Amino acid sequence: MESTASADLPALLKSRFGYDRFRPHQAEIIDAVLRGKDCLVILPTGGGKSLCFQIPALRLPGITVVISPLISLMKDQVDALKANGVAAEFLNSSLSSGEQERIEAAARRGELKLLYLAPERLAVTRFKEFLLSLTVSLIAVDEAHCISEWGHDFRPEYRNLRSLREAFPSVPCIALTATATEKVREDIVTQLHLKDAARFVASFDRPNLRYHVAPKRHAFELLLSTLRKYAGQSAIVYCMTRKGTEDLAADLVAEGIAALPYHAGLESALRQETQNKFIRDEISVVAATIAFGMGIDKPDVRAVIHYDLPKNIEGYYQETGRAGRDGLPADCILLFAAGDAILHRHFIEKIDNEDERERSLGKLEAMLAYAEKRSCRRKMLLAYFGEQYENMPCSGCDHCLRAPELIDATTVAQKILSAVIRTGERFGAAHIIDVLRGQPSKRSRELGHDTLSVFGVAKEFGQEELRDFIGSLIEREMLAKADGQYPVLEVTAAGKELLRSRTAIRLPKPAIDATIARRDEPLELAYEKELFEQLRTVRREIARNENVAAFVVFPDRTLMEMAYVLPQSRESFGRISGVSEMKIRSYGDAFMTAITAYAKEHHLPERRLATDATVRRRRSVRSVLRPDSTYDETKRLVQSRLSLAEIAKRRNLSPGTVVQHIEKLIAADVLLDIDHLKPSPEAVDEIRRAFQSSEDGRLGPVFDQLEGRRTFEELRLVRIFMQREKK
Repeated sequence: MESTASADLPALLKSRFGYDRFRPHQAEIIDAVLRGKDCLVILPTGGGKSLCFQIPALRLPGITVVISPLISLMKDQVDALKANGVAAEFLNSSLSSGEQERIEAAARRGELKLLYLAPERLAVTRFKEFLLSLTVSLIAVDEAHCISEWGHDFRPEYRNLRSLREAFPSVPCIALTATATEKVREDIVTQLHLKDAARFVASFDRPNLRYHVAPKRHAFELLLSTLRKYAGQSAIVYCMTRKGTEDLAADLVAEGIAALPYHAGLESALRQETQNKFIRDEISVVAATIAFGMGIDKPDVRAVIHYDLPKNIEGYYQETGRAGRDGLPADCILLFAAGDAILHRHFIEKIDNEDERERSLGKLEAMLAYAEKRSCRRKMLLAYFGEQYENMPCSGCDHCLRAPELIDATTVAQKILSAVIRTGERFGAAHIIDVLRGQPSKRSRELGHDTLSVFGVAKEFGQEELRDFIGSLIEREMLAKADGQYPVLEVTAAGKELLRSRTAIRLPKPAIDATIARRDEPLELAYEKELFEQLRTVRREIARNENVAAFVVFPDRTLMEMAYVLPQSRESFGRISGVSEMKIRSYGDAFMTAITAYAKEHHLPERRLATDATVRRRRSVRSVLRPDSTYDETKRLVQSRLSLAEIAKRRNLSPGTVVQHIEKLIAADVLLDIDHLKPSPEAVDEIRRAFQSSEDGRLGPVFDQLEGRRTFEELRLVRIFMQREKK
């Protein structure tokens, strides 16, 4: 079979899909598929998984069969393919028997390139016979984690795929998902009988997403402020219960926000209507249970808010992944109260299978650990999927965006540790907090804890403040949560040493107000906002007339480019990212009419886009030079001529992270005197020689060459001085 070495593939990407270049890994995956290889593809949500089988489908001789779990997802993808002139259809229960017969006949005649199916169909004998009548060139399994019992969203009907593989043993199969731990990946390979599969595992990191956890106080007010920030734009709010979605949607409507509830208890027609209104921008917010979302491919969701605690990290990652699929900034907010875990534990305890029950409890504990994390959330999230994140601080989670103020917490830490010991290390945080605050309760009286010397010794602190301090002590391994059904607190050896030595300890100051740490995002494109809204109106009308999702016409990112470039000819309109040849013919006149009128009224010429490198440079410089950024705090301490160790101590960061800050400040053209940080002359000479003999100047090989005699911090600092000398 031909390879992606074929020169026409980039041209095909532009003409059919409107994009100028492949995203990371896409070209390699397409190449492997066209060479007939089975493939396992793990790409983050929004990473362009669909193109990995859609482009091969246009090059392979027969039909590509796509297994997809939800009706709505099939329809949106098929609508998008048709809008780009690709012969695609889907077969599911939403179609009449006449429509199904028409599509099956077209497939037999070889008129289709892609056919989307639900996995349930594969269990029907007549349907198997229909598939055997086709020339199948590729099998694509979307949301492949659904086939694994180890995954968070196991669907028994996905096991029907075994018969599909048996029916077409020589046809290559590509399995795709955004969420799969190593164990789930192996299970996918086994269950789908992938032979010598080429594996592509991209980073799970979504740099445009900002992760926040806020205490669940004044939750509705916090939710309102977030939704008003994105006034009129799309957001999803996840709730644990069906009633919760209905109550929340009603409260939002009362505040003037266009919202509807969505849960499995609503009639199918009503759920479909709500989903259609959301993807066509007729409502801006859906308050939903986890029943909503897997089939939503809406790229312009600006916020995903979890009003209640998710039951595992896999589900949380997938749900937050529905935000910002267009690559633009989006917020992922979790409103957390420790009591939210009680209901999850209640349901988990009802699971009969002991292994599954223990597995579910372990996943819930991991989710709780994320919610209670007192350091970078992105790093922990990626570590769960086996990925190491080193680009600290991430500038995209609440802890990295708002470096906490460290305070002397020696006294309160001693009180907390003492209370845990005096109560016998047999209780969770909630009871310890009640004891510390002197809260009278039947349980305290029965246990005699109201007579302890620690009873009421920290009544000046609120519940959430003490919970914050306890979380920080767990982070610093002074406290630990015992294994088992209940999260009992125990004092570690380090905690006992702290009590004995009465050593001073500084902990982050608890956040009393439930606020969301923000990073201001100056727009990469200074587009005309008034025109952008006009173009959204044009898009909405076209989508309504064609009965498709608004983003099928064009996503927001494409409209933003239009509102910046102001294209007024077919040639310049076709250069906009996301504009294919078919869409120029279908929609070009409608959009260019609006653009031309606006440009004429405001006396504006066409503009040219900056190169990708320029945009990345501007974005990097902005984040570093922002006055309230974490880099600015490091710069201030460097200018005070403090040592590296002292800066790291004051910032509560590692020395390596401080040096990375310095590198970014200097790369952003900040004039920074760092001569006082220069290593010894002997170290400089030795490191300089090692770099000069190195082929590419990477730190790892130089560190190995020096056999660990010099630290990575010394290597980075010397490299900075060498680069300055070159300039």
